[in-house]
Amino acid sequence: MTAQIIDGKAFAAGVRERVALAAAALKDKHGLTPGLAVVLVGEDAASQVYVNSKAKQTAEAGMASFKHELPAETPQEDLIALVQSLNADPAVHGILVQMPLPDHMNEAVVVNTIDPDKDVDGLTAISAGRLVLGQEGLVPCTPRGVLMLVKDTLGDLTGLHALVIGRSILVGKPVAQLLLAENCTVTMAHSRTKDLPGLCRQADIVVAAVGRERMVKGDWLKPGATVMDVGINRIPASERGEGKTRLVGDVDFDEAVKVAGAITPVPGGIGPMTVACLLRNTVIAACRQAGVPVPAELDG
Repeated sequence: MTAQIIDGKAFAAGVRERVALAAAALKDKHGLTPGLAVVLVGEDAASQVYVNSKAKQTAEAGMASFKHELPAETPQEDLIALVQSLNADPAVHGILVQMPLPDHMNEAVVVNTIDPDKDVDGLTAISAGRLVLGQEGLVPCTPRGVLMLVKDTLGDLTGLHALVIGRSILVGKPVAQLLLAENCTVTMAHSRTKDLPGLCRQADIVVAAVGRERMVKGDWLKPGATVMDVGINRIPASERGEGKTRLVGDVDFDEAVKVAGAITPVPGGIGPMTVACLLRNTVIAACRQAGVPVPAELDG
């Protein structure tokens, strides 16, 4: 048996198309143009690539893009003042502060300055509380992308056993809440869990988000399981440590693909869904702030 390879890149392209249709409908019917503000502090090369990609895809979706770049030495109070000004700006419906921040800044303090109704990354304490309580709010982008791909693959998730490996506030904890809301039985695990392979073999769905390259082996999996690999690990292109780096996930893909029923590759699986869901969140936030219905194109 060879697993179905879940094409996250193609699925994300479909999400972006629906976002563009929804944004156009909002502009036509309500004169509303969703706006996303992205704030970058410092000159981290990877962060600059992410921010530029987000700005480009925001514009391509017919939305307003506001990019703010600050020097690494910017005082924290200046960053907080910028976030507060974006909170008050009616043209800005979503705010994202790119991580990591410089060492002299407290990320939690900065993030929790964001208006929860504009928190399109879903990282404020209020957003997290809304998710746990099942209240309307903005859901973190990568976990939302995971859920969308799982549901597209399996349909109704009721009664399935999901194992989430990783307990981060970025992925592990929120994806567990989303799976619970879909009536899964959810087990939370991590790198220190006893008999992790045994737990994996019981799971219909495995979400690997632990940050360890190729940690989950093929013989850990229940035959036919659906595997969501959230890991992004850079290793030498050659196993001898030579040449350029390449990306691998937290799952040993070459082994897992022979056992799983469906699996996301790295790259091209979960990664593209993150920005697509960010754009989706921005349109949803704009609708809620304006008091208009969320377009049907964004259902699901």
